[in-house]
Amino acid sequence: MNARLRLVADRAATAAPPPVEALHEEPGPDAARCLGLYAKLAAGVAVVTARGDGGPLGMTVSAVTSLSARPPLLLACLRDGSRTLAAVRARRTFAVHLLREEQQDLAGRFASPTTTAAERFAGTDTRQILGVPVLAGSLAWSVCLTEDVRRYGDHHLVVGRVAAVHVGAGRPLLWHDRRFGSLTGPVPDAAG
Repeated sequence: MNARLRLVADRAATAAPPPVEALHEEPGPDAARCLGLYAKLAAGVAVVTARGDGGPLGMTVSAVTSLSARPPLLLACLRDGSRTLAAVRARRTFAVHLLREEQQDLAGRFASPTTTAAERFAGTDTRQILGVPVLAGSLAWSVCLTEDVRRYGDHHLVVGRVAAVHVGAGRPLLWHDRRFGSLTGPVPDAAG
């Protein structure tokens, strides 16, 4: 490489990246384009429940993930302003239920903004574990103690320390491209 090309390459390698503030000032794509991208994410469907002042509360979520095995931590994203989020913050406990592929109706009921809390829980086999309503029949569930809640945009990240857990057998209910789906292939055995 000649000296002139080497000098240009050295300058490019040492050029400073744009300041972070400049990146935050960029408007970015509009919400519709972002929602189009998010629709392409495949996710398991979960219902988060908590005990409210007037009884059990719950909502369907698709953003739940493991965070740590030691200590055992889960992360769930709950919509800002939801009654379930308010109960999680107030009571500092909640449950996460991973739904089975045949629980589409339950997912829809807990996702509907017009369905009351009483209607969401009507006809469900629910028991209390550590003071939290737990839905029987889900693929797996955990009861968590709230470790942290932080707002990001129109949702809050809720970190919970797993205090109780049950894992069953079956196939998970999935959400992709704004509709429910399921896995194909053999069903794995229950892990615990």
